[in-house]
Amino acid sequence: MIPVAVVAAIAGVLTAALVVWVTGWGPGGGGPGPSGPAGAASRVAPGAPKGWPAWGFTHTQVTVDGQQGPAQALSDISRQAMPQVTPIMGWGLDNPEPSPGQYSFGSLDRRMSVIRQTNGVPVVTLCCSPDWMKGGAAGQTDWTRLEDAVQPQHFDDFADLAAKVAQRYPDVKYYAVWNEFKGFWNNGANRWDYEGYTKLYNKVYAALKKVNPDIEVGGPYIVLNSDAPGRATGPPSELHGAWGSMDQRGLDAVKYWSRHKAGADFLAVDASSLPQQKDATVNEFQMLAKFSDTTKWLRALEPELPVWWAEWYVEPDGSGWTDEHRGAVLTAAMMEFVKGGASSALYWSPQTNTSGSCPGCLWFGTAQGGGGTPNLVMLQNFAHWFPPGTRLVDVRSSDPSVRVLAQAREMVVVNTGSRPVSARVDGHGLDLAPYEVRWASR
Repeated sequence: MIPVAVVAAIAGVLTAALVVWVTGWGPGGGGPGPSGPAGAASRVAPGAPKGWPAWGFTHTQVTVDGQQGPAQALSDISRQAMPQVTPIMGWGLDNPEPSPGQYSFGSLDRRMSVIRQTNGVPVVTLCCSPDWMKGGAAGQTDWTRLEDAVQPQHFDDFADLAAKVAQRYPDVKYYAVWNEFKGFWNNGANRWDYEGYTKLYNKVYAALKKVNPDIEVGGPYIVLNSDAPGRATGPPSELHGAWGSMDQRGLDAVKYWSRHKAGADFLAVDASSLPQQKDATVNEFQMLAKFSDTTKWLRALEPELPVWWAEWYVEPDGSGWTDEHRGAVLTAAMMEFVKGGASSALYWSPQTNTSGSCPGCLWFGTAQGGGGTPNLVMLQNFAHWFPPGTRLVDVRSSDPSVRVLAQAREMVVVNTGSRPVSARVDGHGLDLAPYEVRWASR
């Protein structure tokens, strides 16, 4: 789960009609999974206010640019308002404060301009920090140390930088503090340094609320790793399922932050659906229950806080998945977020810096026109049809390999199998190709 742009490119990505209400993937390869909304939330994002930034994506190293394009991607992203996340340093952005009190916001200004241009709801991740705040020299930027933690004596300086960002972009209402506990690890205790992170969080929280009390601030944005069934390596975990067991150290960090935070407007985490053991043989669709199970655990811990998945991943390295297979898993993952009661799921956007395309990208390379891919359309469909507060309808499939998520007017159906299937869904017969994703009116 290293936060760098994916650079592998593949050919043969399907073209897609960029319409917000209908999309589908053609044939691909397999994997069964359960159907039906057992234990599901009755509404999308329960507890989240109207207009909450629910389903969107994060800008990374190679992203759309208002000056260089691709122009078609900018146009296609604009078709549906969604949250768009940006860090303040790294992933294509310069050091915002190379020396104390000397600011450089040019690259962040351009990123913000793109978000506004494409009708995005701007969201800021307050990561990472200038070198001089983590033991480096003022005026220099060593990008190999991007993921180092802020030193305690500079927590106030980082909070001041966060306030400066909030003052510069008054239209930004949502801020997540730091990213994946980067650098916050207690080697001696073999656990996360949740005390240090929470001290930083509290200072940033206070600084942002001083700028504008209506700013929404959240954390702890920690990565929740899990072990494959029967392969637990850490202390006994209080959260487990058919997908395996959660690393208890991550849960302990969330609980410490929950008890000691100065305040919060949302609870942010991230994870892969897959276990840490890369050699484990698992079913990628069954593993997705980790997302809904974890969401329910988080909601029970802090019932008043919307749960925000700041990043999420579903694909093993070198999977060899077809675009159809990948599209089915991504869509099924989004269904788990909705059914579990998550309020946000923000896709970590990969993109190549070549003219080609890449697995999981949200827009094609310039050689293929640069327009949005079916992955972008899928996110737009969720934003359009399943915004917070939408009442969910119990629609089931006659075939357990076909998953369904429905509201009063629209539903999304996913064949999780590698073979064609005929099933009755919502009283109608459907013939689905392998790994087909179908959006259909009800």
